[in-house]
Amino acid sequence: MERKIAFFDIDGTLTSEIDGCIPDSTVQAIRKARQNGHLMFINTGRCFQNVEPRFREIGFDGYVCGCGTNIYCDGKDVFYHPQTHETTMTILGAARQTNVDILFESRKEVCFDLTRPLNHPKARFHYNEFIQHGYDMPEDLENPNFFSDKFVVWYEKPEQLEIFRRTSDQWFDCIDRGGTFREFVPRGFSKATGIQFVLDYYGLPADNAYAFGDSNNDLAMLSYLKNSIAMGNANPTSLTKMVSYVTTNASRNGIENALKHFKFI
Repeated sequence: MERKIAFFDIDGTLTSEIDGCIPDSTVQAIRKARQNGHLMFINTGRCFQNVEPRFREIGFDGYVCGCGTNIYCDGKDVFYHPQTHETTMTILGAARQTNVDILFESRKEVCFDLTRPLNHPKARFHYNEFIQHGYDMPEDLENPNFFSDKFVVWYEKPEQLEIFRRTSDQWFDCIDRGGTFREFVPRGFSKATGIQFVLDYYGLPADNAYAFGDSNNDLAMLSYLKNSIAMGNANPTSLTKMVSYVTTNASRNGIENALKHFKFI
């Protein structure tokens, strides 16, 4: 049997686009693929602390987290690229100057800048969601031990983002997540670089690798592999024209159907 490897985005790919649950068919298909000797990986923009237990309990061979900045294979922490405190503070200063809402992420914590009220309703929503999930979010961001791996921002006016990026673009690539939400990833890192690291780790060719995604932050990995799968619920829909296969919606057994199509199961 030729060993294959699959990389899955989380939101809208592993989870239903309707209610955020993990379809049982997805869980069973991934477990069956592993039983058949194939490697199953999460490949996410989330840092490791934000990969909830419900995802880990499915059973994966590893995780590419933070858009390739932190990688785990077979239970081992094999790669990590954090930002310095100094760089993080420069980004924080730019966020305060432009009055954007910023969420810093690292593999151990998430935190908002709460020196002023959060302006954007989506920022407030996610803050409250983290509180409900019991996240311990530090508030003393000037602490010299504080740093981040990546970050996201919410803004209200285009000029806020334009001015903010005069600083951030020195070190970070900006991913358009739709509306007034942007994700920032260190230059030189992406879901694609994470895939290549894992392929090198296991000595597997790219032809044996498959990427599953549903949104713009999956574009790097979907365009990197010839075996690229978009969910039927992909947004923007233009993503479906950039992949080699379109499966059904996540809520309609999309993962199971694609794994069957490509003979993982």
